[in-house]
Order: sequence, then C-alpha cells, then structure tokens
Amino acid sequence: MSAEDSKKKKVAEGAPAETEAAAAAEGTVPEAALAELKDQNAALADQLLRKAAEFENFRKRMFREREEGIRYANAALLADLLPVIDDFERAIQSAEDSRDFASFHSGVTMIERQLVSLLERNWGLRRFTAKSGPEGEPFDPEKHEAIAMEPGGGREQIVLENYVKGYYLHDRILRPAKVKVSKPAEDQTTESKE
Repeated sequence: MSAEDSKKKKVAEGAPAETEAAAAAEGTVPEAALAELKDQNAALADQLLRKAAEFENFRKRMFREREEGIRYANAALLADLLPVIDDFERAIQSAEDSRDFASFHSGVTMIERQLVSLLERNWGLRRFTAKSGPEGEPFDPEKHEAIAMEPGGGREQIVLENYVKGYYLHDRILRPAKVKVSKPAEDQTTESKE
C-alpha cells in the first residue's frame, strides 16, 4: 500500500483533524473553515492585546500604590505624635506666661512620659539602660556603644556609666546605649613576660 493510499484510507475513516490538515496541505481548505480560523485568530490577538493592557495598567497601579505607601507610611505615627506636640506648645505657652520653673519642669516630664508610653504601646519602641557601677553588667557590643573607658580591676569590660539610653524596636536594637566601660586589667602572664 502506497503512502497516497494510506492517506486516502485515513481520510475515509473520518479523522477530522487529519482531514483538514491534509486538505490544508493540498491547498483545498474550504472557505468557511478559513474564515472561521481567521476570526479565531483575530479574537485571540484581541484577547492578547487586552490582557497586555490590563497587565500594564495593573503594573502602573501597583507602582503608584507602592510609592504612595512609602510616602505616607509614617502617617499613623505622626498622627499619634500630634497630641504630644500640642502638649509641648501648651507647656511653652504656660512657661512664657507664668515663668514658674517647677510647674514647667513637671509638665515637660509628664509630656516625656506620655510620649514614651505612646511609642511603647503603639509602635513597639522600648528604652533600655545598662546596669552600671562597680557591679554593672558586662559590656555587650550588640547593645552598648563604648564612648569612654576607665581603668578597672576585673578581667572583663563592665558598664560603669550610662550616657545615652538605648532603644529596641520590637526585638531589634534600634540604637545602642552609649556607655562608659571599665578597661580590663592586663593578664598576669602578659605582664610577667614583658
């Protein structure tokens, strides 16, 4: 059986896709089928263009929303700080009117506590200070920044004095505490070798 006979037999058996493919190969595709394929092709091209335009609009919208999110990210924090600013303005006005240092000091202290409480409660900001003095805690470079040293008698660096408080933001150190530390004594073995 020749290839031509085999082809005719398959067409006769009714394989429609192969029939159309064979007819297209021979150049005898019916006009209706060709028009239908052209319509499908046009519909798919139109659908592709619409999807591409939708994706481009989505990309632009996401970029715009991200930029806006970054620009206004601190809006809630700043809204929380506005009452504190109002309290400072009232304290300053009160000090200008009465010149009473004790009440001014008391008011500013109250505002400071209000601010710290607000930042802890709403934003996860916590202050910390190192236990200082002769029985101070060991110096930890993760938590402390040594800005001064003083000779000491121990084998390890100990925090002697706090200069500036440190802050955590949730569980990360936002700013280390600035401290004075003791300088450890030289090892006896090091001194005897020299």
